[in-house]
Amino acid sequence: MAKTPEVGGQTPPKIEYPCDFPLKIVGTAAEDLVEVVCNILEVHAPGFDATAISWQDSKNGNYRSVRVVIIATSTEQLDALHRDLKATGRIHMVL
Repeated sequence: MAKTPEVGGQTPPKIEYPCDFPLKIVGTAAEDLVEVVCNILEVHAPGFDATAISWQDSKNGNYRSVRVVIIATSTEQLDALHRDLKATGRIHMVL
């Protein structure tokens, strides 16, 4: 039987799909960052509620955090979403 990989000495929690999955995406602040994020989200989580997106700039205005909830359907979906967000070169963290 395969062992569940451990992260930092702890077994990661099991996610039961499909589920509401909150994301916090931190990128370099720019007027079009939310639009860029939305375009990528639409590819990986079509039909997500774009009206429920919120964002906030950092204290110094260098970064913008974008918060959204998607319906996650698989680990592969989340991995592909993360990969495409990071591939923009503008996203620093996806939490």
